[in-house]
Amino acid sequence: MNRHRLAPGLILVLSLGACAVGPDYRQPAMPHSPAFARAEARTDDAPQLPVNDAEFWHAFGDPQLSELIALSLAANHDLRVALARVDKDAAILRDVGLDRFPTVTASAQAGRERVSVYQSYGFPRTSRPFDASVNASWEIDLFGRVRRSIEAQRAEVAASSADFQAMQIVIVGEVANVYVDLRGAQEQLSVALANVENQRETLRIVGNRLDAGRGSNFDVARARAQLESTQARVPALRVRIAVDQHRLAVLTGQSPAALIADLDAPRPLPRIPEAIDPETPGELLRRRPDVAAAEERLHAATARIGVATADLYPRLSLGAMVGTFAFGPGAVFESGSATNSIVLGVDWSFLDIGRVRARIAASDAEAEGLLAQFQQTVLRALEDTENALVRFSRTRDEDAHLERAAAESAHAARLARARFQAGEISLYEVLDAERTQLRAQEAFADGRARSATAAVALYRALAGGWSQKLPQRDDLAAGSQGSR
Repeated sequence: MNRHRLAPGLILVLSLGACAVGPDYRQPAMPHSPAFARAEARTDDAPQLPVNDAEFWHAFGDPQLSELIALSLAANHDLRVALARVDKDAAILRDVGLDRFPTVTASAQAGRERVSVYQSYGFPRTSRPFDASVNASWEIDLFGRVRRSIEAQRAEVAASSADFQAMQIVIVGEVANVYVDLRGAQEQLSVALANVENQRETLRIVGNRLDAGRGSNFDVARARAQLESTQARVPALRVRIAVDQHRLAVLTGQSPAALIADLDAPRPLPRIPEAIDPETPGELLRRRPDVAAAEERLHAATARIGVATADLYPRLSLGAMVGTFAFGPGAVFESGSATNSIVLGVDWSFLDIGRVRARIAASDAEAEGLLAQFQQTVLRALEDTENALVRFSRTRDEDAHLERAAAESAHAARLARARFQAGEISLYEVLDAERTQLRAQEAFADGRARSATAAVALYRALAGGWSQKLPQRDDLAAGSQGSR
């Protein structure tokens, strides 16, 4: 009789289970700009490299850079940490998802009891009770608390996956920047050593003139001072090279000294692309993982408002138990030992409404803050890109001037030494020409490194060429083991 009365109620409850309280998530509005303000139209025929080409670093034409980046993506420990967070959030999602189904547990116990003669009331004092049962409980998701929890956690998984992709951008960008700095420092070291040789030759000429009675100790001292000043640049550059080598090794998951032999030999700076197509701001914002992560966290916070709001309504649960109880193992499976129960429970926090509304207000405030954070992330993404575009464009123009200045200063220094040997000019003019040559050549080497760094920064801002596929956790672990 009771079962027939309970069944229609359960059917009604299950039919209402499709509704979910709280706000449904809606994607915030994005800026609608047709183009970047700093994206310059190309007037020549130079091809523009698409930013969304896979593995953009191959455009730099440096196999060693490509190898280092591939190794960092396979073995970097920061990436392993980020992927572990994805695994953790995915495991929590599986756990939360199981709340949609009944929770089933089983228990059994057997024992021996002996009671006092005054407690037996004429029955045997010794008994061997056996008890076994299977219990099931299920929260009926009438107002969507469970579904909102799953929705929130699914968004958290998407956010941590985007964080992993953002970490890839950080790691690849840092590897490229450090590698460019290493090659730039090696080029500056080469410039410094070449100028040391030139100035040593100047000192030799001045010394010969002094020996021939046509010079002075003052000239020798000035020439030697300039030589020592140039030689003093060498140790700092060697330190910079060593630091970059150590950093690249750690970025690829190895000990600091692991890449010294591979990176010691100087190599030219990577080739700088002539042009990079930035596409449109809308495409950028769809591609940037930091924007995606901020949006997914806003989605999760919106769903959690529904979780908190569900506490304003009754929480229904269904419980059932099937078991057996007997005094003695022989009676365990007799029909008279069977036990069962079914319970429909109601848990309602209406008497604690102040706390519930406080939690809803906290969830609302969290969502509002994450909305502002999302909007700020969008603006920063656009700012980063505009800055990177203007730096990339202007450094390319700067390089052309610095290259001509370096060539002309080297020519002037050669002429100055020749005229000094012919007695046409003073030593001061030679030393001044050599100082100008050193500064111009160093500026050109530094400018080329900054141009390559600007190209990397533009790719990094545009989030171009990054693999959107999450590697398996075992792949990263294997890569880390292989790097050792």
